[in-house]
Formats: sequence, structure tokens, C-alpha cells
Amino acid sequence: MAGSDKTQAKRGPIIVSRHGRPALNRAAGPKLTWQEYQDWWQRYEAGSLAPDQDAPHALKQAVQNADLVLSSIRPRAIETAQWATDGREPEPHAVFNEAPLPPPRLNGRTFLPKTWNILARMVWLQGHSLDGESVDEARLRARAAAEYLHRAAEGQSVYLAAHGWFNRMLRRPLRRLGWVCVRDGGDKYWSYRVYEYRGKS
Repeated sequence: MAGSDKTQAKRGPIIVSRHGRPALNRAAGPKLTWQEYQDWWQRYEAGSLAPDQDAPHALKQAVQNADLVLSSIRPRAIETAQWATDGREPEPHAVFNEAPLPPPRLNGRTFLPKTWNILARMVWLQGHSLDGESVDEARLRARAAAEYLHRAAEGQSVYLAAHGWFNRMLRRPLRRLGWVCVRDGGDKYWSYRVYEYRGKS
């Protein structure tokens, strides 16, 4: 029992950040059809960060002593981890990728990418997936991602650079595993949350 308490005391923390501002601007035009938005989203997923920025000092300080650095496999997340840790190479894993944004088939309608983002998230939460990952499948993936973080944080601190919506999806499964969010920085670019292990209730 004493050994178990010792392990718990050494577990974590886990710091989870959203990526920095991408180079592809979702607020910029032109307006797109739903098919064009699908192409836009693929470019966004493959894109990098905008170069005219830097990781906030607070995030750099929070993760400077992280024993393990993780990210999704998307370039914007990998670069975020690198910028926040002054060049350390993260271990990228697809389990941390963003939840998909399949647009509704609104023929004849055009919107800015930021509007399609909202519409796609709304219909995805209601079961629309365009043959991609469903919301139920993403929740299972979030559970697997939380379990990965839980195991990875045994005996060490962990920093994960990932994505806004999926980071939110991690909160519940992490809580069920005994993690408490002691700092919630929200969902903006470069924002981060800090989780400490308190054990399962």
C-alpha cells in the first residue's frame, strides 16, 4: 500500500495545451461550398503555424520541466510542442488528433470556413459524420487518449500539445481516472490546462 501511495505522489502533472494560431486563417474568405470546405479542412489539417507569433511565456514556464512531450500527428500540434519547449521533439500520436468537422450537405450555400466549423461541429455532435469518425467513436478515442496519458504520467510529468475540441473531450475521462483540473486556461490558441492526480474516488 505504501508503494501505491508513493506511485500516486509521483504521478504527473499532465499539462494539455491547444496549438498556436495556424497559418490558414479560418476567418478569411472566400466563402466556400460544403465540398470546398472539405478541401479547406484537409489543407488546415496538413498546415503549419503562422510564423508571426511565439509561445506565451506562461506556457513555456509551465512545460519547461516536462519529462515527456507528446503531440497529435498534425503539424500545428507538433510545432506548438516544439515552440513551447524551445525545440524539443514531441512524440506524435494520432490518438490525440482533433475531432473531425464534417460539414452538412447544404447545396447552394456558401460560408466562411469559421462558419462551416460551427455548423460542422453542431451536426457532428448530432450524429453526422460523412463516413468519417463519429462522435461516439471520438469519445472512445478520447477515453483511450486519457488512459495513454494516465499511464505515461506514472513517475513523470507530461506535456501534450493537441487541439481545442479534443482537449475538451479529454476532461471527463481524465476525471474518471482520478485527475483533477487545477488550472483551466480555456480553449483559445496556446491555452492550457493542468491536471493533478488525486486518485480515483
